[in-house]
Amino acid sequence: MEFFRIKKDIPFMSYGKITTLISLITFILAVFFLISRGLNLSVEFTGGTLMEVSYSQAVDLNNVRNTIINNGYEQATVQNLGTANNIMIRLPNKNNMNSATVSNQVFNLIKSIGPDATVKSVEFIGPEVGQDLVTNGLLAILFVCIGIMVYLAIRFEWRFAVSAILANMHDVVIILGCFAFFRLEFSLTVLAAILAVLGYSVNESVVVFDRIRENFRTIRGGSTADIINNAITATMSRTIITHGCTEMMVLSMLLFGGASLHNFALALTIGIVFGIYSSVLVASPLVMWLGVSRANLIKPVKHKEDAVV
Repeated sequence: MEFFRIKKDIPFMSYGKITTLISLITFILAVFFLISRGLNLSVEFTGGTLMEVSYSQAVDLNNVRNTIINNGYEQATVQNLGTANNIMIRLPNKNNMNSATVSNQVFNLIKSIGPDATVKSVEFIGPEVGQDLVTNGLLAILFVCIGIMVYLAIRFEWRFAVSAILANMHDVVIILGCFAFFRLEFSLTVLAAILAVLGYSVNESVVVFDRIRENFRTIRGGSTADIINNAITATMSRTIITHGCTEMMVLSMLLFGGASLHNFALALTIGIVFGIYSSVLVASPLVMWLGVSRANLIKPVKHKEDAVV
């Protein structure tokens, strides 16, 4: 489906050096923030106490949050869980206090807000479990990246695989850098969003790469830059429709989904925007600079030798 057709190819590759330089600067800044500020890991990674509390009627979430924070739990996270009557409270570990003491103190605080409060569940996550989650999360990202490289190397060619994985890692580091700079909580849902962004971004790269390969087979006499420009321009309508619809859905979650979906939707929002940017203006110039050509994608025709009579 095409709502519009761009008749003249847009010279994306002529801006390749500028866009790649911008990407390099943002990548370096993101790495700097990750090193200097670090990620604000959630209770799932650092260990702590998770409490699920229920009220008979809707409760003022800000009132609960301020009450807990003002009584010595500055890093506590309070959010709705399903309905306005249920809340989830994440509490980090405190020195010289076990999980039972922490949960009892917090329950007394929230009971002062609404006497009808009841605790539905209390879970304690130890530091060892949190460290295992960090390790497993990093391994998950690593295995996804390896799988993407193998897939693209088999389907296309190694130059495409290298370009795509560099572009995808660029997206991941940018997301992590934003969370580090603004000190946003990095939780398991954000990790899930990053894995989703990896798959989403590589899908866009595959669409562009597939058109580039097709252009090498059908367009004769054009330079590599012209062929890539034509491929990107030809997929612009699809890109706008697909990513525009996806971004509207993600923005709806970001604006109206509440605190429980905020960081998840924010990571997806950043990832989709930079995923489009990197697939078009990072991965494609890298493919060109790595020297991709018609000979890399089209196998030469082998002529059978004439049979000797």
